[in-house]
Amino acid sequence: MDVEKYIASGILELYVAGALSPEENLEVQHYAIQYPEVKKEIEAIEAAMLELTRTTSPKMPADAFSKIRAELDEVIPFMPTASEKKTPWSNYLGWAASILFAVGMLWMYMQNSDLKSEIEVTHQEKESLEEIISTTREEVADKESLLQELRDRNVTVVALGGQTVSPNSYAKAYWNKEEQKVIIDAQGLPDPPPGFTYQVWSLKLDPLTPTSLGLLDDLASDDTKLFTLENPNASEAFGITLEPEGGSETPTLEQLYTLGAVGA
Repeated sequence: MDVEKYIASGILELYVAGALSPEENLEVQHYAIQYPEVKKEIEAIEAAMLELTRTTSPKMPADAFSKIRAELDEVIPFMPTASEKKTPWSNYLGWAASILFAVGMLWMYMQNSDLKSEIEVTHQEKESLEEIISTTREEVADKESLLQELRDRNVTVVALGGQTVSPNSYAKAYWNKEEQKVIIDAQGLPDPPPGFTYQVWSLKLDPLTPTSLGLLDDLASDDTKLFTLENPNASEAFGITLEPEGGSETPTLEQLYTLGAVGA
């Protein structure tokens, strides 16, 4: 802890004045035990407050005001009024000193509040950074896990080439028969137009029997372009068509973007 900054924050004055919460009091007491400089500063503040209380007390000696007035006359001539005989001016001096002390305490309280706000902002920024780091680690772990799946010895890689509607399109299917799932790499597909999505099909060729494996939703916003789908079928080929949002029961062959046979 920066002891000098802590002392300068004004929290010790609030502690001596009894303006802190029980939790904050415990914190100050803990630091006073841990850091001799903090304890020494608390003692100095207490001594100063006792001296201020003594010097501003209404019970000050009778000649105290005369001495103060004599010193003030050198700067501003003192002109007694008719009410002077009726009013104990020493009381006013005590009250004035008390008001100045209260103003000073309020200023230190505001400074302390600003410091607490800065600490809270720093704490929030730290939490946000920790959350970003945690998310990044999870993303890295997910990608490493995905790479391991793609490199599994049981994976069959099927290249899907572009068709008439989009000759330049391409994709890959990583099919793990043992785990009954297929990972579609859709990097070579153009972003679908609004209101449409890509649908992946498992195909039996004789006779041609398509079975939907799922949709490639959010393709445009997905950075990896990798989609994992369940595939319990005895697939002989895979195809990807462009369908209305929500998908179709049967593939729209006029919108067949890619197609590839297993073992081809």
